[in-house]
Amino acid sequence: MTIAEGSKLPDATLLCMGENGAETVSLADRLKGRKVVIFGLPGAYTGTCSTAHVPSFIRTAKGFAEKGVDEIICVAVNDPFVMKAWGEATGATAAGITMLGDADASFSKAIGMTFDVPHLGFFARSKRYSLLAEDGVVTKFNPETGPGCEISAGEHLLAQL
Repeated sequence: MTIAEGSKLPDATLLCMGENGAETVSLADRLKGRKVVIFGLPGAYTGTCSTAHVPSFIRTAKGFAEKGVDEIICVAVNDPFVMKAWGEATGATAAGITMLGDADASFSKAIGMTFDVPHLGFFARSKRYSLLAEDGVVTKFNPETGPGCEISAGEHLLAQL
């Protein structure tokens, strides 16, 4: 079942790189009592993800903060080492975007947002989307319906707030 506006996001354990190596992050803890943007995408260092999706949230990060968003989180089905390096390479980390790995795709599966493209080595990758969650409840949800990054872009979500 795919999530929708009004749905409570499931708790998930995601991964990030901390001062002492890989660390687990409870999504429920990050969302509790907060206004959080989450955007999901197929993978680090992939074409549209690197050239359009992440940059759209770098460009809009200040605008989200001005609208009261506490955190912007990028989720991809990758390990925390790759997510850290990709965040640094794209400038997302410097822009204040939290880069979290959904290494086993459990979160992406739980919200009904996975797909496979075997010939590219993509198995249980995250579909492209953006959402706003307030205290863990989805108030805006923008699943991308075609190729590219328009509906799920930072500019589109920011204009909805």
